[in-house]
Amino acid sequence: MVLCLLFCQHVSFVNKKCLFSIRLSVLLPPKKFIFHYKNVRWARGRHETYLCFVVKRRVGPDSLTFDFGHLRNRTGCHVEMLFLRYLGRLSYSITWFCSWSPCANCSIRLAQFLSQMPNLRLRIFVSRLYFCDIEDSQEQEGLRMLKKAGVQLTVMTYKDFFYCWQTFVARKQSRFKAWGELHQNSVRLTRKLHRILQVEDLPNHIFFFSQHSLVNRVTVCSKT
Repeated sequence: MVLCLLFCQHVSFVNKKCLFSIRLSVLLPPKKFIFHYKNVRWARGRHETYLCFVVKRRVGPDSLTFDFGHLRNRTGCHVEMLFLRYLGRLSYSITWFCSWSPCANCSIRLAQFLSQMPNLRLRIFVSRLYFCDIEDSQEQEGLRMLKKAGVQLTVMTYKDFFYCWQTFVARKQSRFKAWGELHQNSVRLTRKLHRILQVEDLPNHIFFFSQHSLVNRVTVCSKT
């Protein structure tokens, strides 16, 4: 079995509005990782979304490649959509570690993308929940839509932060040190996500009605 690691790649993307030139780099500075991934209750000043990824691709009957790195959002395009432009169509197993959960608009577009890629498996670990404090918000509906599309949604715990520190951070010899209330905040967010996704136990025709309503209601994203 062939294994490859993607250490760095430069990719240019074109859409109708602008040219995206993105550097997919592997390692984050330690302070930047802690600041953006810290699962605090009040995440002031954290207007960017970071996405650390592991992508498994099957390139032959007995050949796999493993790519990893990180992205952050750019003006006019959220990080989830940037990743989809980078992805290509050979990937079949993807894991994300995100500083924020996807907004409603990105959830819709991810679900639509996955509906065209039945053999692709996506797992999303999130440090914080984006705009999910309001019951029945568009963001909550978006997360339920992702679950229905087969996405495994999980709140990050200590072991996930530790894994990211070991894999995506330029840590040198420094060890990961848990910040205060990491565990308590993780438990609180896990319970909240569980409550949000529990509402998903609906018949398919009700879900599709809800999905259609959400697509019509969401016109822009507020996350920068």
